[in-house]
Amino acid sequence: MAQAVEFIGTGRRKTSVARVRISPGTGKITVNKRPFEVYFPLESQRMSVQQPFVSTATTGKFDVKINVHGGGPAGQAGATRHGIARALLSSDVAFKPLLRAEGLLTRDPRMKERKKYGQPGARKRFQFSKR
Repeated sequence: MAQAVEFIGTGRRKTSVARVRISPGTGKITVNKRPFEVYFPLESQRMSVQQPFVSTATTGKFDVKINVHGGGPAGQAGATRHGIARALLSSDVAFKPLLRAEGLLTRDPRMKERKKYGQPGARKRFQFSKR
């Protein structure tokens, strides 16, 4: 019995982590066992997720299974995009210049800054009183 070819990529953004599996197929995308259109209702998030396929001209050539957790919808969409780009890279090394030019392989390092003790937030200070 022939083993199905599957390429794996892990994507991260903010506090979200996406585990992506792509295999040659018809372009069906499922996120946490739900259709991609249901999980990401906003068009901007859907475009973000599909960007690696558009930039490498592989739209509709891979079936995608995604497990994503942590963070909110925007962070999860970014993590998914990063994971898909990494999985495409493992499927074909020739995609590297295309994905790199679009900035899809770079992990976005921006995270929420931690709250410091003795103040109400990360940067905000309590009101100063001279007397």
